[in-house]
Amino acid sequence: MTTRKSHGARAGLMPYARLPRAHHSLHVLTSTVDVFGAAHWLLGEHAPQPGGDVPPFDALVVSVHPDGSMELTELSAVRARRPHLDRLPDGGFVVAAPRARRYEDANHVQVFGAHGREILSFSVGDAIEHLLVDEAGQIWVGHFDENPIGIRRWSAAGRPTWMSDDAHIPGLFDCYALNVSGTAAWACPYTDFPLVEIRPDRRERPVRVWENQVRGAKAVAVHGDRVAFYGGYGEEQDRLAHGEIVGTSVEQTDVGLLTMPDGSVVGRRRVVGRGSRIYVQAEPFIDWGVFDLSS
Repeated sequence: MTTRKSHGARAGLMPYARLPRAHHSLHVLTSTVDVFGAAHWLLGEHAPQPGGDVPPFDALVVSVHPDGSMELTELSAVRARRPHLDRLPDGGFVVAAPRARRYEDANHVQVFGAHGREILSFSVGDAIEHLLVDEAGQIWVGHFDENPIGIRRWSAAGRPTWMSDDAHIPGLFDCYALNVSGTAAWACPYTDFPLVEIRPDRRERPVRVWENQVRGAKAVAVHGDRVAFYGGYGEEQDRLAHGEIVGTSVEQTDVGLLTMPDGSVVGRRRVVGRGSRIYVQAEPFIDWGVFDLSS
């Protein structure tokens, strides 16, 4: 196959969702876009302070749905410092601390009902890099290198429903990129950076792996046989590399930059991969933009 490689081409994010101005006075603790396309901001009165455990605090989730409608959910007694957040299909939320601290080992993941009160809590292990809920309410967790246990899927009741332990994913040491869409997941993990498709409900070959030469991507999008990798090391943090799945590998077709809608560099950001889309939220974390590989 002959590949074309163009360097320097730019793709601009499209504006996607914005935190309503009435809530700009609160501190954005974290934010995400769920599997159904709704954007959520977890807001608190104060920024997290350095140090040990935080006392339980009340927080507000502001949700902006794809049709533009807004919803507010008050969460009681949140315990997570620098939390991860996602929504469950029943209207509840999952909030997780990335680190399982000394007194939090059994409960650093909290599940809240739609009414905003905690239903249960459990542990998924230390060093959470990604926490994404799928359409069936399963919670996918990828870990960073201080706990190299790979990728796992949990029920909202805290029961493990899939683990990567015996999946033979090469070089799975740190889950750099995780994309959850429908009931499947895609990953691009350190150290070998293969493209990995995970479909636990597919009896034959639940895991498929393709070799990949793009290193250090923080997000991945997939549409058919087309793939996009966003991010990288050093000066490549805004890189957007395109590829095609061919046989047992991903063949790079072109590489450029992903920018803000006005063409400026993104800078400090959050990223969420969902199917063909990569959602990007730049500091001060008020707005979400989207790159869609299918468009």
